[in-house]
Amino acid sequence: MSTGTLSLTLRDSSTMLRRNLRHATRNPSTLLGSVVMPCVLMLLFVFAFGGTMGNGLGGAVQGVDYVDYLAPGIFMLALTVGATGTSIAVAVDMTRGVINRFRTMDIARSSVLTGHVIGSVVQSMVSMVLVIGIALAVGFRPSAGVVGWLAAFGLMALVSFALTWMAVGFGLLAKTVDSASNLPMILQILPFLSSTFVPAESMAPGLRWFSEHEPFTPITDTLRNLLLDRPVGSDWIVGVAWCLGIALVGYLWSRRLYRRDPRHT
Repeated sequence: MSTGTLSLTLRDSSTMLRRNLRHATRNPSTLLGSVVMPCVLMLLFVFAFGGTMGNGLGGAVQGVDYVDYLAPGIFMLALTVGATGTSIAVAVDMTRGVINRFRTMDIARSSVLTGHVIGSVVQSMVSMVLVIGIALAVGFRPSAGVVGWLAAFGLMALVSFALTWMAVGFGLLAKTVDSASNLPMILQILPFLSSTFVPAESMAPGLRWFSEHEPFTPITDTLRNLLLDRPVGSDWIVGVAWCLGIALVGYLWSRRLYRRDPRHT
């Protein structure tokens, strides 16, 4: 890619990013939705089930209060909920003729998807600040320093980036906007089967094996250890590898669907 082409692609991607962020400010329900459900679950598990679950696991989980154990997993869940909004936004563009109008313009084709992805990551980070604030209000007490917080936000941004590319693929695959809201449900289910609510070693054998080998357990454990200022071990390597793999698969899948979609011909 020449310097001129790269410059034009960056310019067009920036334009699409501003478009998507402007849409987000006009439709705050998407951002609100990515905050409400995770916070409701956090309140439910902290105040309704937290005592019982904590006592069942010895009064604390892995040596910390249950709310401190739970919160990082809820943050991961919030990122998966946010990805659904991206899937819907892409499906809207695909089904309402917006893409056809873009094709008549002299813009880089890749900028359309890039704008959706970067815009979604920005929105996800904003929602994470809100969710973290609510977690602090209900008793979450992280002990991470500045470096730990920076690493934690970097990890959450990477997770959001990976999930967003998968969500873009679901949005391109969907035939209707309604189906685009249902297809990403698999992303929301995985955190429930990870170490979000209880350690994997406390689960039944079959579920324990799945939890130990699915992506959200090492990612959540890494985030938890970063925020609680504990050794992360090798979990971060596995977690980052999962993120990069998911992002690559999502990108290649989305690009293929985008190029093959009959609505682009």
